[in-house]
Amino acid sequence: MPMYEFLCDNCDVEFEDLVPSGTETWPCPKCQQRNVRRLASAAAFSVGGKMTTSSKSDGCSGCASGQCGSCGCGGH
Repeated sequence: MPMYEFLCDNCDVEFEDLVPSGTETWPCPKCQQRNVRRLASAAAFSVGGKMTTSSKSDGCSGCASGQCGSCGCGGH
C-alpha cells in the first residue's frame, strides 16, 4: 500500500496514511469528512541498500535523478 499525504479542506489538518490501491477517497482522521486533497510528497527509494528521499530541491522533479538534465526529463 502506498503512503500518501493529505490536506483536509474541511478542518485544514494535514495527515498521511497508507491507502489501499483503488481507494477513491480517504477520510480525515480529525473530522471524518472525505473532502481531502492528496498533496505532492517526496519519493523514497533504495540506493545501494540505503534509503534515500528525493524532493524538488534535491534535483529533478520528473524522476529520481539527483542531477537535472542527466535523465532527459527536462529538469526544473
